[in-house]
Amino acid sequence: MIIALDAMGGDFAPNVTIEGAVLAAQHEDRNILLVGPEKLLLNKLEKYKNNNRLAYNKIEIIDANESILMSEHPAKAVRHKKNSSIAVCAKLVADKKADAFVSMGNSGAIMTAALLYLGRLRGILRPAITTVLPTTKGACILADIGANVDCKPEYLFQFGIMSSIFCKKVIKIKKPKVALLSIGEEASKGNELTLATYSLLNKTIGINFIGNIEGKDICHGKADVVICDGFTGNILLKFGEGITDTMLYLIKQKILSSPIKWFLLPFFHLIKKTLQTKFDYSRIGGAPLLGVNGVCIVGHGRSNSIAVKNAVAAAVETVKYDVLNEIESNLHRYL
Repeated sequence: MIIALDAMGGDFAPNVTIEGAVLAAQHEDRNILLVGPEKLLLNKLEKYKNNNRLAYNKIEIIDANESILMSEHPAKAVRHKKNSSIAVCAKLVADKKADAFVSMGNSGAIMTAALLYLGRLRGILRPAITTVLPTTKGACILADIGANVDCKPEYLFQFGIMSSIFCKKVIKIKKPKVALLSIGEEASKGNELTLATYSLLNKTIGINFIGNIEGKDICHGKADVVICDGFTGNILLKFGEGITDTMLYLIKQKILSSPIKWFLLPFFHLIKKTLQTKFDYSRIGGAPLLGVNGVCIVGHGRSNSIAVKNAVAAAVETVKYDVLNEIESNLHRYL
């Protein structure tokens, strides 16, 4: 399987993306097209030649002399930088030279490039960026986390369908529980968007809609799929990213002020390790942009090389289980 990897995407690119490419290429079932400035990537990749010759030989560099910064306007950047690493990755998939592409870069630019070069799946109104959130029972899919700041009920309805299909195929949950993020569990709670979306989901046969879910219940694993608009989803995700560090800081401060701190510190380090393992985004690597006509995995901007490797693995899994065809061929059943 051939995966195009945006070498210039992410806060620590290209060093971590190159290392992640080498780690990913060690698997027999994947070859990497590393996309970015050819001379720069050749120079940085050279150090892996002797120690990881097998992986090194499975990486091909595709020249792209432009990069899209996190601070740039997505649509403008993609239009004006046609030779950016993100755009070239999308074109490689569109031209059937790659089976999927992975980027840790500007998520808005990734979606814009995917829509421009790949288009939407038949019947899909808007794509959704998903992510996997840890819960006490395992994990759940959250969609959307930023692709669509302003949504219509029909968008959220389709987010639920696409994420449910992804859950069935890749995560192997036979009947995923789908919930709508709102301010209360009652059907009457919420704004106009959630009330209208609730009505659409509640009368749909074939989707296991369990109703509204409050933010506090997500981590308890009440649902396998949680849907919301991209504005709400992105705020929820960013808050979640900060809460672990805050909890650890408060616990540590309390321990350090205790007269028996030397006794308690080993327990603190155990708690820290447990929490960091549970909430470590690098284990997931990235999540698919559902709804576009090609496999596209969006990774975290702060990704390390392990996260890059796992994002490539997520791309392989999404292609392997033919998620796009499943969404397109089964969408009519829910409409």
